[in-house]
Amino acid sequence: MFYVKNVPGWERAVRVVVGLVVAIAAIIGMGGLWGTLIAVCAAGIVVSGLVGFCPMCAMVGRRLDRQQGKR
Repeated sequence: MFYVKNVPGWERAVRVVVGLVVAIAAIIGMGGLWGTLIAVCAAGIVVSGLVGFCPMCAMVGRRLDRQQGKR
């Protein structure tokens, strides 16, 4: 791939679960424009969890250990 994973496995799982919960809660609880905007932002968190790469973490120089990245 063109990127190096910078999110560990446990954090990837947390991002996916929390992102889905926030997106569903925003759509059901808030609705309208604000609910949609929050759900779109939460979808970005879910995608970073699925892919294993977070652009913001890369900007601050976060890297995984070699041993941890090969799992």
